[in-house]
Amino acid sequence: MNIKVEKRTFDEVQIIPTYKHKKPLKPNFFFKTLLKVASKGELKDTNFKYNMINMDKLKKNEPCIILMNHSSFIDLKMATTIWYPKPLNIVCTSDGFVGKEWLMRHLGCIPTKKFITDATLVKDMIYALKTLKSSVLMFPEAGYSFDGTPTRLPDTMGKMLKLLKVPFVMIKTYGAFLHDPLYNDLKLRKVDVSADVEYVLSAEEINEKSVDELNNIVKEKFTFDNFRWQQENNVKITEEFRADNLNRVLYKCPHCLGENCTIGKGITIKCNSCGAEYELTENGSLKCLTGEGKFNHIPDWFKWERECVKEEILSNKYSLETDVNICVLKDTKCLYDVGDGHLSHNEKGFHLTGSGIDYTQPAASSYELNADYYWYEIGDIISIGTSDLMYYCFPKNKEDIVAKTRFAVEVLYDISKEK
Repeated sequence: MNIKVEKRTFDEVQIIPTYKHKKPLKPNFFFKTLLKVASKGELKDTNFKYNMINMDKLKKNEPCIILMNHSSFIDLKMATTIWYPKPLNIVCTSDGFVGKEWLMRHLGCIPTKKFITDATLVKDMIYALKTLKSSVLMFPEAGYSFDGTPTRLPDTMGKMLKLLKVPFVMIKTYGAFLHDPLYNDLKLRKVDVSADVEYVLSAEEINEKSVDELNNIVKEKFTFDNFRWQQENNVKITEEFRADNLNRVLYKCPHCLGENCTIGKGITIKCNSCGAEYELTENGSLKCLTGEGKFNHIPDWFKWERECVKEEILSNKYSLETDVNICVLKDTKCLYDVGDGHLSHNEKGFHLTGSGIDYTQPAASSYELNADYYWYEIGDIISIGTSDLMYYCFPKNKEDIVAKTRFAVEVLYDISKEK
């Protein structure tokens, strides 16, 4: 999938009218049928099946809030197929509207900015539920999983459930991450995909529970480990490219502690500094080929990297300095390429300069980072900004800094929150 990009100066972009909010539309039956038909091919290839759990509790034509874990683009295809032909409004990132706003709105999509306070989003969801009588699908992680485990959830989920006053349904997927992991540049693997569709709480049960209780229930439902699931279910991935670009996730060598020196290619990931090499086996575990291994499970390696970042921050050693190409999102017509710049990140937050831009974003402003691999087939990104203006920064040095920067944002937010 691509996105329309246009060259402009930052001064030219600043005078473009900001996208004006519009109320959600009830999904058009023709377009949602078209989406279901378009989804059929990939779902058939993955032998997609789903299980209904306690869904008889949901009354006929009763709208609900549906929360779903986010693994790959196939998630949307699964959700629309499961819910068809019932009306479904889908909360999605605003960049998905670029160049196709009319279509997205008639599909029932509700745009929002990732990890930015959006005062109108809950109002839009309530409007869809109460006025349009449509269920609402939301991916609360707001970003794809990097390592096959949950991405951080906001601590406002319980409060949101109380405000919506409708039943809560959960869709949890199995195999979707393994079929199309984000790090692997959209190379699909032959993996069966399935989902559990579970009625979790009624509106009355939500009303009786505290916000903290509801947050804990949501967190429990978003507990998963795709690589562990692969091993426990004996799912074999035999593609010879399964470790391609795994260095995006496992960017730090646990042997020599070097960063940006690992290379994932074929079925192995190797450190170009010390020579340590691991095979990503067909069952999703790691096998060290050069002696005693430090890790045999990708999420364990990933978690260790996060702890290393936390240690850097606490010892005042963390900083990011990288040259970037800057694109700006101002409306839904296209993404505007405004030129080159420089992105800094430290305990104070982000600082983006260049091409007429001088933007700072405090560490306390967001609990998570909008970061992505191979974003719209352009490249890895770090995205910051406000509800009026989003900056998409593409690192020019091609180093694997995206995962580390996401870790740093999480840790710095936690520290600022404690203070």
